[in-house]
Amino acid sequence: MRKIVSLSTLSMVAAATAMLAPSVASADAARGKQLFMRCMACHTVNKGGANRVGPNLAGVVGRKAGAVKNFKYSAAMQKADLTWDEKTLDKWLARPATVVPGTSMVFAGLPKPEDRKSLIEYMKAAGK
Repeated sequence: MRKIVSLSTLSMVAAATAMLAPSVASADAARGKQLFMRCMACHTVNKGGANRVGPNLAGVVGRKAGAVKNFKYSAAMQKADLTWDEKTLDKWLARPATVVPGTSMVFAGLPKPEDRKSLIEYMKAAGK
């Protein structure tokens, strides 16, 4: 009987966690949207949005680096051979010049891991 109660308790905890997860992700995305305001001078994130000084970032998560049509990337970015997964984006957002030396992106980086996570959550949600 004790194992049944334990499994039942675990099931309830798992269900509660699953129900809370979307709200945590949306909280991160909401913070990420605020953080993206800094990026808007150079980037758009809406599907079909224009390139600016930087490329449109809609659908960036999972995309190969340097792949946005009609955007002129630096030679360093063209040679980078990266795919923008969450881990690579986190490193990039922390300090772009260490990920792609010679990048033309003028951005010192976001030092706080939680800010980078929120920004990545926003970019994942935006432009779908």
